[in-house]
Amino acid sequence: MERTSEQILRTEYSEIMQKSYIDYAMSVIVSRALPDVRDGLKPVQRRTLYDMHELGIRADRPYRKCARIVGDTMGKYHPHGDSSIYEALVVMAQEFKKGLPLVDGHGNFGSIEGDGAAAMRYTEARLQKITQEAFLGDLDKDVVNFLPNFDETEKEPEVLPVRLPNLLVNGSEGIAVGMVTSIPPHNLGEVIDAVIAAIEKENITTEELMQYIQGPDFPTGGLVVNKDELLQIYETGAGKLRLRGKVEIEKEKNGRENLVISEIPYTMMGANIGKFLNDVAGLVESKKTADIVDISNQSSKDGIRIVLSLRKNADTDHLINMLYKKTRLEDTFGVNMLAVVDGRPETLSLKQIIEHHIDFQIEVNTRKYRALLEKETQKQEIQEGLIKACDVIDLIIEILRGSKSQKQAKDCLVSGITEGIKFRSRASQKQAAQLRFTEAQATAILEMRLYRLIGLEIDALMKEHEKTLKNIEQYSDILNNYSSMAKLIIKELKALKKEYGRERRTVVENAAEAVYVEKKIEEMEVCVLVDRFGYVRSMDTATFERNRENAVAESKHVISCMNTDKICIFTDTGNMYSIKVLDIPFGKFRDKGQPIDNLSGYDGTTEQIVCMEGLQKLKYGLLLFCTEKGMIKQVSGTEFDVTKRTISATKLGEDDRLIFLGVISEAATCVFKTAQGYCLRIPISEIPQKKKAAIGVRGISLGQKDHVEEVRILDGAGDNILIHKEKEVHLDKLKIGKRDTKGTKIRT
Repeated sequence: MERTSEQILRTEYSEIMQKSYIDYAMSVIVSRALPDVRDGLKPVQRRTLYDMHELGIRADRPYRKCARIVGDTMGKYHPHGDSSIYEALVVMAQEFKKGLPLVDGHGNFGSIEGDGAAAMRYTEARLQKITQEAFLGDLDKDVVNFLPNFDETEKEPEVLPVRLPNLLVNGSEGIAVGMVTSIPPHNLGEVIDAVIAAIEKENITTEELMQYIQGPDFPTGGLVVNKDELLQIYETGAGKLRLRGKVEIEKEKNGRENLVISEIPYTMMGANIGKFLNDVAGLVESKKTADIVDISNQSSKDGIRIVLSLRKNADTDHLINMLYKKTRLEDTFGVNMLAVVDGRPETLSLKQIIEHHIDFQIEVNTRKYRALLEKETQKQEIQEGLIKACDVIDLIIEILRGSKSQKQAKDCLVSGITEGIKFRSRASQKQAAQLRFTEAQATAILEMRLYRLIGLEIDALMKEHEKTLKNIEQYSDILNNYSSMAKLIIKELKALKKEYGRERRTVVENAAEAVYVEKKIEEMEVCVLVDRFGYVRSMDTATFERNRENAVAESKHVISCMNTDKICIFTDTGNMYSIKVLDIPFGKFRDKGQPIDNLSGYDGTTEQIVCMEGLQKLKYGLLLFCTEKGMIKQVSGTEFDVTKRTISATKLGEDDRLIFLGVISEAATCVFKTAQGYCLRIPISEIPQKKKAAIGVRGISLGQKDHVEEVRILDGAGDNILIHKEKEVHLDKLKIGKRDTKGTKIRT
C-alpha cells in the first residue's frame, strides 16, 4: 500500500492567534453586536421580525406565544440561544426603550422601573402595523438579497427593505469586541423631514439638517441641556449628551411645596430609579439636606411620578441643583454612532447616516420597480396577444379544430407552420401561415377560456391593457429619472410621517451647569463615646463635661476630636476601619446611638478593638505596634490618612494578633509584660520605624508557651504601676534593658 506524503507547515504561533482573534472579533461585530446602517437592525432583531413575517403573525391577526416565535427563529435563523432572541423581542416591544416599537406585545413585557418581562411561555406578540408596511412590505418583489441560513435549509434576507431611517429613529446600543455603539433615538417626523431635505438639496450640511432634527428624542422625555454641543456630536458621530429629568414644583394647601419628577433621563431607567430614591434618602441621612421630609414613588402605568415632600420655606433652587449634582437626575449619555457599512464597522455622522439611507432607498426602489416593470411587460405581451387573438378568433378556432396535437397548434400560432392541420379553405391556410404570436402569447391563447370572448370581457381586457401601458410608462419614468424616484420616496416618507408621526417628548435647550455649593459645616470639638454594647454616639464637649463621671464609667472608649475628623478603629486582626465623625449620631448624653459595626466594616464577633483614636491626632505622630508574640515597630501616622474605609494596618505572623497600639514620643520608654511575669523596659529609640505593611522586629524574647500580655508607654504621664498576681510593680523603677532580651522576672 502506497503511503501518502505528509507536509509539515511551520507557522508563527502569534500570527495564528492574531488571525483567529481578528476573525472572531469581526464575526461578533458584524453578526451579533452592531446594527446595519441600511435597516438599523442587529441580526437577531432582523431574524426575529422576518420569522414573525413568515409565520404570518401580522397586526390584523391574533397574537402568538413568544415561545413559538423564539423557538422558530432559533431553529431556522439564529442558533445562538433562546435568551438573546427573547430579550431582543422584548426590547422591540417596550415603548419606554424604543422611539418606535416594532413588536406589539401582549402580557407582561417589563416596566420602566426595571421589572423583567414574564417568561416567554406566558407572553404573546405580533408585528406592529408600521413594521409590516415599512420594514417587511416589499420582500416579495426581489428588493434585497437572500442568503442561506446557518444550515442552508432556509433563506433569510441580508437586510430588511426598511423605508425609514430606523438607525436614527430607534437608535441602537451594543458592545462588540474592542468597540461599542450607542445611538440615541430620534423623533420620526423630524428625521423624515431631514431625509426629505437631504433628497431635495444635494450638498446639505449637518447644520442645515439640524434645522429639522433638534436633537435626540428619548421615549422617557426629559431634557437635553447641552444644545450647543449637538452640532459637534452629529458632525463627528461621537460625544456626550447631558440629560436631566423634568422637575416641577407643586404647592400644597398648607403652603408647603413638593418637587415632582415627571420625566427621567433615559439612562435612569430600570434599577437606577431605585438607586435614585436611595441616593435621595442618603442625602437626608447624611444631613446634606434637611429640606426633604418625605420621598414617595407614585409612578404607575400612566407614567413616572416621584414626589419629594419639602418642609416649609425650603430652598427649592438649591435642592434641585443638589439633586442634579448628587444623583442621576442629571446624567450623561455617551454617543458613538457606530454601524456596519458594507460589512465593516464605521463611525458615522448624521449626514452620512441619512445619505446611506437615501442610497439604500434608491437601490430598493430600483430593484422593486425593475421587478414590477418586468411583470407589467410580461402582462403587456400576453394582453396584446389576447387582443390580437380576439380579432382573428375564428381562424384560431379553425386551427385548433384542425390540429392533431397541442404542439401542432402552438407551432402554427408561433411560426405559421400549417402542415398537418385541416383548414376549411385555402384562404384560411394562407392567413394561418402569416401568424407570428410569441411563445408566451401562444400559451395564453391556448389556455384562454371561452368566456373571455364575451364583449364585456374584451372591453375589460382593453382597459386592463391601457392600465398596463400606463404602469409601464410610470415605472420606466421612475427608473430613468432621479427626480421621479425622489418624488416617490418623498411621497412614501410623508405618508409614514402623517400616519405614525408624534409630538417630540424630549426638550432640547442650553442650560447652565448646576451650581451646588455644600453648606460649610460649623467646625466644633466633640466627644465620641462607645459603650460596652458597641453603640457609638457623639456630643458637644459641654454636654460631656456635665456628665463626665457617668460617661467615663459607662464607656469603653472616649475620644475627644473635631467633628470634621475621622475615627480610626484598629483591631487585633491588624485591620483599620475609619468612620467620619459626621456620620456618627450627634445628640444628647442619654441618646442610644448606633451600632459601630453598622457605620464601618468592623465585625465585633470575630475582631476585638485594640485602639480607637481621631485621625488628626494619629497622623502627626508615631504609632507603636506590638503583637502577642512580641513583634514591634514604629509607623508614621501619615500612612493611615487614606480615603479607603478599610485597610490592613499591619502585617501579622502566623497565629499572631495585635494587642497594643499607641501614640509615642521619641523620649519615651516602652515596657512589655508577659503572661509568665517577665517585664522588659526598652527605649523607644531602639524600636525601628517601618512601613505599615512590614511585620516588625522582635521586642522581647519569649519563653515557651509565654506571650506578651500588656504593653505600657512611659512618658511621664499616666499610671506607672502594673499589677501582677496582686503585686504592684513600679514601672519607672525598672532598669532599662535591650531589645530582644528576656527582661526581669517579677517576684511574687
